[in-house]
Amino acid sequence: MTDALERDALWDEFHRVVNMTSQELEVWLHSRYADEESEAVPEQPGSPSGRRVLEILQKRRADLTEDDFEVMYGVVDAVTAHQEHEPDADGTHRRHRLMALGHDPLRA
Repeated sequence: MTDALERDALWDEFHRVVNMTSQELEVWLHSRYADEESEAVPEQPGSPSGRRVLEILQKRRADLTEDDFEVMYGVVDAVTAHQEHEPDADGTHRRHRLMALGHDPLRA
């Protein structure tokens, strides 16, 4: 993808569907994947896709790589698909899956 307009549109759409801040996502990933029986938090908590979303949120637009743009497309597609297939479902499991991608469906 080399078109600057397409990158700008993707940046905007990604930040529309990812409605959690990098700090909120980081706290969520750490708390979600910490071992409930101990105080230890894994070194790299969360799913690989959740960690990638966090990395992207912490970058400036000018620092994004082609791989970052591919991840952004995937996140936009995944969140949009969840919203289309389960628009009224606000179950805990569904919400947690989406929050692992930086989208809290309970937010406006």
